[in-house]
Amino acid sequence: MVLISKYLVPRGYVGITIFPFIFLKYNYLKTNATLVNHERIHLRQQLEMLIIPFYIFYVVEFLIRWIRLRNWNKAYRRISFEKEAYIHEKDLDYLKSRPFFGFVSYL
Repeated sequence: MVLISKYLVPRGYVGITIFPFIFLKYNYLKTNATLVNHERIHLRQQLEMLIIPFYIFYVVEFLIRWIRLRNWNKAYRRISFEKEAYIHEKDLDYLKSRPFFGFVSYL
């Protein structure tokens, strides 16, 4: 389910996925198939990791990369979940063939 909330989406981002919802900053973004697909990939990742462990793993991986890289944006873009989502966001059929735990190959 896609919801609009400019208050829940952090500054500098246009969308965030918190299972089972996709929050977008602006209504017009609902028509951005690439963005919605990116967020749907995150929904699948969250579901297969049983939701709470996903968030723990996400934060820990981000912190490790941030400490190493000393750059917020680079650390964010190198999180395995984000790498998978960014690489496949334009492939609107990706979720049909995505392997279980597909993000692991991006660690």
